[in-house]
Amino acid sequence: MRAATPPASPADAFVQHCIELLSPLGRVRAKRMFGSHGLYLDEHFIAIVVQEQLYLKVDATTQPQFEAAGGEPFVYSRKGEPTQLGFFTVPAEALEAPPLMAPWARLALQAALAKGRRKPRAGRG
Repeated sequence: MRAATPPASPADAFVQHCIELLSPLGRVRAKRMFGSHGLYLDEHFIAIVVQEQLYLKVDATTQPQFEAAGGEPFVYSRKGEPTQLGFFTVPAEALEAPPLMAPWARLALQAALAKGRRKPRAGRG
């Protein structure tokens, strides 16, 4: 007899919802990290889910679009100082359906791909 599977927590259910929102763009997987989740689209790190909030990856090119839509940055405390990572929230309506999320997910993928194309710093192998 198999042990019963524990019910999914609300946080796990939200992560699954985010995976479903992003999946029309490719294969999405979640990876637990530091008490939250990282989301990967076709192996590109494009999002984090922290306390039932989705943050998508941004860069200097895409961040203004997130800001113009009212997006908020992911900020955490590092050594007592607020530290902002390159992730922003999406408009609330984007969380309602994959077609509404798609333009934001494409921007996050664009930022992830751009980071992968950057040249390594001098002195690194």
